[in-house]
Amino acid sequence: MNDSSPRASLLIVEDSRIQAKILSDKLLEAGYQVRTAENGQIGLEMIREQPPTLVISDIEMPVMNGYQLCHAVKNDPDLRRIPFILLSTLADAQDIIKGLHCGADNYVTKPYDPKFLISRVASLLETPLAEDEEEQQLDVTLGGTQYTVKAGRQQVLNLLVSTFENAVEKNQELVRTNEELTVAKEQLTRWNDQLESLNNQLDSSNQRMTRDLDAAAKVQRSLLPSSNPKTSLVNFSWKFIPCDELAGDFLNYFALDEDHIAIYVVDVSGHGVASSLLSVTIGRLMTPLVSSSSLLVQSDGNGQTRIVPPREVAFELNRRFPMEEQNELFFTMLYGVLKLSTLELQYVSAGHDPIVHVRKGELPKMLEGTNMAIGWVEDMEYDQEAVTLAPGDRLYAYSDGVPEAMDEGLNQFSMQQMMEMIELGQSQSLEQSVSLLEKSVQRWCAKNGPKDDVSILGLEIASDS
Repeated sequence: MNDSSPRASLLIVEDSRIQAKILSDKLLEAGYQVRTAENGQIGLEMIREQPPTLVISDIEMPVMNGYQLCHAVKNDPDLRRIPFILLSTLADAQDIIKGLHCGADNYVTKPYDPKFLISRVASLLETPLAEDEEEQQLDVTLGGTQYTVKAGRQQVLNLLVSTFENAVEKNQELVRTNEELTVAKEQLTRWNDQLESLNNQLDSSNQRMTRDLDAAAKVQRSLLPSSNPKTSLVNFSWKFIPCDELAGDFLNYFALDEDHIAIYVVDVSGHGVASSLLSVTIGRLMTPLVSSSSLLVQSDGNGQTRIVPPREVAFELNRRFPMEEQNELFFTMLYGVLKLSTLELQYVSAGHDPIVHVRKGELPKMLEGTNMAIGWVEDMEYDQEAVTLAPGDRLYAYSDGVPEAMDEGLNQFSMQQMMEMIELGQSQSLEQSVSLLEKSVQRWCAKNGPKDDVSILGLEIASDS
């Protein structure tokens, strides 16, 4: 049996959890065994412990980068014959020289077509390096700089072929893009020819659309908080600034029962009608209505209710709204359930910016989450986090429209400024603190206003004093 059989074992070394997952799924579909490592150091340990048939490694990684990992593998007599493919967004000729210097067998630039990468894997496994291949010292001058590399003839040939095939692949992409642009240009010409006769119809449609947008905006506003839960233990304050008539953001909080309060901030990708329709659909599901099929509070039919844990809510939303069935739209979400009797908040952050936690008398800090956005990956299991609050504590949940708000020079407001504004508002009431942050974002965006929806939700545990 040869190395390209379905039992060939591949190791992916990639610090991007999402890219590693996507590539791993494609290689598993192609019949390979696949393991993953999140950086070069972990990858090297896994290679030494159980040598794979082939290694695919990103270049730009923390701890140990791809060049260093490749050099370590190719300088180990027991591992040097393992084929090694480097992946990178880099495309400079000097990067190719670095790949040759460290001993790489193939070099594929990002973004890549998974089918193309799989063909590179199959080709390398079909032409393994010879046991007795000797390295030669090569002097290469590039851009006025001389490089000295050591490489075998097969390795040089493999790397040159992969570089050529990369260029061919990119050229084919360019040809396809040019063909699409030509078709689009012809279509645009036809549309322009029809434009004059359609002007009157457009005027009428615009008037009707304005009325529809107003009606849709009213529906969206119904997703925002309408009243406070009946408890003196927790205070809330919120701000919402849509960047267009219809928004992709929404937030809310409400009681699930006498001892539990739900909070959430949702941010649908994109803008316009499609994003707003998806946000309305999600909002209609995120209600405290009790039933056997409810997302948040379920009934067993015998008068008993169950508060659905946040991780299960995220899992069910991910099952119902796969990106492929939503016109490639997805959404990030912060959803949490606060238990009033213990002041414990259990929450899930699905691709969302981290909550800011402010303990009384301490500096604000971020509570990080590592889950993927809703809709990206099928059957995704979501990690659930928990934090126990104390009297005087505050939490701030927000959409990325806050730290990513841009001024006239396209400079972002940034996480740092957001944290500074929250710290500055510690001496103020919760409502004043949230208002301070919202006004700071407005001033930063100046007369043009935010380019993305801005959502801010503040929560405060009533102080003992």
